[in-house]
Amino acid sequence: MIDYIKGSVTELTPTEVILECYGIGYRILISLQTYEGLNGKSDATVYIHHYIREDEELYYGFASKDERELFRLLIGVSGIGASTARMMLSSLTAEEIRNAILSEDINKIKSIKGIGLKSAQRLILELKDKIVKGAGAESQALFSTSSNAMVDEAVTALVMLGFTKANVNKAVSAVLKEKPAATLEEIIKLALKRL
Repeated sequence: MIDYIKGSVTELTPTEVILECYGIGYRILISLQTYEGLNGKSDATVYIHHYIREDEELYYGFASKDERELFRLLIGVSGIGASTARMMLSSLTAEEIRNAILSEDINKIKSIKGIGLKSAQRLILELKDKIVKGAGAESQALFSTSSNAMVDEAVTALVMLGFTKANVNKAVSAVLKEKPAATLEEIIKLALKRL
């Protein structure tokens, strides 16, 4: 399975990128979010979701693991296909989609082309609990100020203590805003006070 492709951007449009890696050009379908992330770059790393059906094989690409995780959550909802999920990620940012689902903002979700009332309700029903628990989000994407390994270790430790990933991410994020140079122990102790 392909996790990511790193190479030279030979062609870039708002819907796809051709990434050349060791003489092979990969045609990768992308969202507008990813297009904005890749625009102006000559070399890039694109995180891949390999989509295989009986009659087609496609690569969907994302500028971040965070966006790819949300895409995978979206296509897990019955009635939401890969092209609809890509349309959603082109219409709203990953954070806006998560917030709309958490706040049950049906009108915001319905504003996306191809999403009707029933699909919006199904998205909220099937994904709200998963997003509250922290699914569809990479902790590295939430914390850019500190060492990713240290943040991951703190988040893992707090989740193992029984707290939900969403609450842990909020607490650790708040700690790092106040004290960006905090040690692992300080992050855990200060986050525990907030949980």
